Amino acid sequence: MNKKLILFVFAFGLLACNQREESKANTDLLYFDVKGYFANEIIRLNKLNPQVIKQVIVNGTSETKTVKIADWTKEFDVFINADINKASWKGSFKAESNSESEHYTSSSKKIPVKNMLVSKVDDKVKKIEIIIANKNILYTSGDTLTYYPDSLYHINKHQKIKLLSAKSYQIIGRF
Repeated sequence: MNKKLILFVFAFGLLACNQREESKANTDLLYFDVKGYFANEIIRLNKLNPQVIKQVIVNGTSETKTVKIADWTKEFDVFINADINKASWKGSFKAESNSESEHYTSSSKKIPVKNMLVSKVDDKVKKIEIIIANKNILYTSGDTLTYYPDSLYHINKHQKIKLLSAKSYQIIGRF
């Protein structure tokens, strides 16, 4: 009985010592908040539920449909993943801004987001353009992401894998 009590107290003590304080979210964003911007757009578009004329072009073959987007998070996932405020990327972007735009560039080979331009009118976002490039000995890809609120989003991607033919696709959504 005594051994069980000591073992219980010891185990309880270990568990109590292992408790960690939740890390606080970093609200000091260094660059434009892509993730936050698209989170707000997703909420807004879910409420509006607009019809979207969606065109998909794969290696030159085009298909167009009018759809209601059921999952805007999935639709904008590629934009959200281009967030440049990752902790490990802090200080890796050159930032230039004025009253009409914010421009971020990186020449680091480790960072796929190379260029981001946020155009504004009266502090309201009118256009976001993001250029992504990945390259290694087996694979090369490039994406150009463009978003015009209440009007259009355009995803242009090309990729080349060694020993395979190049592929390109575009997704254009008009609403």
